[in-house]
Amino acid sequence: MANDSHPPNSDSRAQSGDGIVPGLAELVALRAAVGGRRNARLGRHGVSGHALSPLRGRGMEYAESREYSNGDDARHIDWRLTARTGRAHTKLFQAERERLSLIVADTSPSLYFGTRVRFKSVQAARAGAIAAWAAARDGDRIAALRGSVREAPVAPASGPRGALRVLDALVRWYARPPEDDAGLAVALDHAERLLRPGSRLVVLADPRSLERVPERRWPALAQHHEVIVLLLTDPLERAPPAAALPFRSGERRIELDLGVPAQRQRWAQEFVAPVAAALEKLPSRGVRAQALSTEAPSESWLPLLGRARPLVA
Repeated sequence: MANDSHPPNSDSRAQSGDGIVPGLAELVALRAAVGGRRNARLGRHGVSGHALSPLRGRGMEYAESREYSNGDDARHIDWRLTARTGRAHTKLFQAERERLSLIVADTSPSLYFGTRVRFKSVQAARAGAIAAWAAARDGDRIAALRGSVREAPVAPASGPRGALRVLDALVRWYARPPEDDAGLAVALDHAERLLRPGSRLVVLADPRSLERVPERRWPALAQHHEVIVLLLTDPLERAPPAAALPFRSGERRIELDLGVPAQRQRWAQEFVAPVAAALEKLPSRGVRAQALSTEAPSESWLPLLGRARPLVA
């Protein structure tokens, strides 16, 4: 279901930052919300220091060992741990190099809706811009992608140049629902091929999109990366009035009477339950998660960066 507003098609409106479509100027301005101070990085276990790097070689400080994955350098197998556990392990080393920050943008049609301040799609673009500017501040390479079988990811690049390329993509993706959206699960498939150990992954998602992602995907990602999921919500979804509300479904206009307990319960199952389930399950899988309402400051999730990774149950 959706409200009766349509994202405009003109390029001028796409740059306006009117709350219906994201504007490039407003995303650029969000750099000030991030600030210029480079925070100390945390390893996957919350220890201060440089981020774990996929670089390995002589002269670099040993950081830890983990189970061997396809593509790891066989020259750095940890033979002692392999012999002790019976499973192949490889050594990771700390090195001063750029980390990859990857922004995964859910472009589900249900995001292009909003009742307070801005559409959920616009809030997603703004949150993605915050992630891009934070990555530029921290000296990371910045990349972005969405669930598409035709469009290639935004290639990793450093500094303001890398951030601006991501911002341009966010403006395009969140101006209107892409016709070739293949879903969040496909986007995360693409992400796994791009990520390297020690990367940061920021996922911008409609809560219902997570229901189609296999649960085993999250601990697999969190094992080697810093993973943050931002759940885009709207106040109407969380707490609708007990009244009859008009909606459009395709070409039909329908009315839901949310004063009827059965209708209200069904509404809660559709919009409230997915958020609660995600906020309960994701931390137990090593993922930091936060609901981000359309009326909230777009940078309010920044404290998640650098926080110790949740312990996997």
